[in-house]
Amino acid sequence: MAVKIVTDSLSDITSDIAQGLGITVVPLTVSFGRESFLDRITMTTDEFYKRLAHGTTWPTTTQPPPSDFVNVCNKLAEETDEILVITLSSKLSGTYESALNAKGMIKGKCRIEVIDSLTVAMGLGLIVIAAAKAAQAGANLDEVADLVRRAMPRSHVVMLFDTLKYLAKGGRIGKAQGLLGSLLSVKPILTMRDGEVSPLTRVRSRAAGVDYLYNFVAGFSKIEEMAVEHATTPDDADKLVERLSALFPKERIYRSTISPVVGTYAGPGVLSVTVLEAESK
Repeated sequence: MAVKIVTDSLSDITSDIAQGLGITVVPLTVSFGRESFLDRITMTTDEFYKRLAHGTTWPTTTQPPPSDFVNVCNKLAEETDEILVITLSSKLSGTYESALNAKGMIKGKCRIEVIDSLTVAMGLGLIVIAAAKAAQAGANLDEVADLVRRAMPRSHVVMLFDTLKYLAKGGRIGKAQGLLGSLLSVKPILTMRDGEVSPLTRVRSRAAGVDYLYNFVAGFSKIEEMAVEHATTPDDADKLVERLSALFPKERIYRSTISPVVGTYAGPGVLSVTVLEAESK
């Protein structure tokens, strides 16, 4: 019985990837006033960004309740006796706490481990994909959990923002606070450090930002996996993938859109590249 992998919707794993690798994705909730939607399930990314750009109500987000993880784990326990839950950074959301609480509520012979990835979006997604591949190859729970912990410091996500106003308004700006007062024409580039959003640099134009993303990837000598994501600019993502194909096989670059919950804080226009650095032997 293979280890079953569970993550949350902020991993930005598409339904195709999840199905292909047997990954269970627990959605967070995004709300506009009294209307609530399950991330990527009852609201698509396209619908979300339209409302974000044109609506008058500011969205809010909610972590999954422990019961959501309990239900998922109870169902998976019929197929396996080992489950690994990998969540987004506990510094950005209470999802990790929900999963931990769920673990304490499940009494049975199924063994469950919960890991706080300290990252988000495809920074989390590429770790989850590596875990699922290891599980499919026959690794046990301890082996897969060890692989995840070793992968975490090798997962690097870099995001080009159009604006920081969404991050500031949503209270998730973290260490990027210092960039807020900068000129409006400046495009901030952020990453994840120690589980928090952290500034890398700022550039004068979107084109310079895309160059930065490319050069960031070019700085790695060995890459295990790569992903490119966008919120509302698929053409920019396509062009970036084309450029990056000089550095990494194009057909192996995962493509995704930034989930509505992440989009609440990132805003439209965000473009991101994630590298899972190859482990040095």
